[in-house]
Amino acid sequence: MKALIKIGGSLLDSPESRQRLAAEIGQAIQRGLKAVVVHGGGKQMTRFLEERGVESRFVNGLRVTTPEVLDAVLKIFAGSVNQELVAAFIANDVQAVGLSGMDGLLTEAKQMSAELGFVGKPVRSDARLLSLLIENSYLPVVACVAGDRRGQFYNVNADQMAASVASAVHVDKLFFLTDVGGVWGKEKVIYPTITIDKCKMLIEQRIAEGGMRAKLEAAMDALWSGVGEVVIAPGAVPGVIDGLLAGAQIGTRLLAEMGVPSNG
Repeated sequence: MKALIKIGGSLLDSPESRQRLAAEIGQAIQRGLKAVVVHGGGKQMTRFLEERGVESRFVNGLRVTTPEVLDAVLKIFAGSVNQELVAAFIANDVQAVGLSGMDGLLTEAKQMSAELGFVGKPVRSDARLLSLLIENSYLPVVACVAGDRRGQFYNVNADQMAASVASAVHVDKLFFLTDVGGVWGKEKVIYPTITIDKCKMLIEQRIAEGGMRAKLEAAMDALWSGVGEVVIAPGAVPGVIDGLLAGAQIGTRLLAEMGVPSNG
């Protein structure tokens, strides 16, 4: 089985959480899982900027990225957060390799808008470098930083990055590990399964906003591009990786359409 595991930055903020997830993913790899990890780091980024007196501004949930913020993006996302996660995998006998989308231009992006500055939207991802690593028993650990053919870096939403990479690598499963239990409805109940049409409704009615809206939009992109299964799940639950790989009901599973069986 081939899976892409996207880990939210809040789950990587403590050494204990990093080590647990690295151990769980490492055990799954030892049992034959072929994996790619994509990670965020928004919490760490905000703290880094605050310590330097730089205010974080957001438009529709996306961080306005000035040249000063972009420099911090490289230091935090592609630097400390990425390398600390790689080190956690190494400590769990996983041969992890830290990357950003600029490496081999594995994820190419274009600027979203002048208002957002150096915020990019993935245009395409190239699976060749990732496949080469996976086939030689390495675990690619990809920071949510992309680039373009002029060598310009872009700050990219980690959920969009995960969907783009998952599509290119043709994974069987895409897991968004987050700090919430799944997708909540208006009734404050977590949906065990949800269709693309329901995702659209939650976004249109502004029930899903901010980070959850970004996840749903990325999940829909992944399903449309042929990813077999997408799950939004609570990454803080011990044993979450084994449970997800075994098909246990954890978080919310996203279905392309009605009539698809929950175990299909």
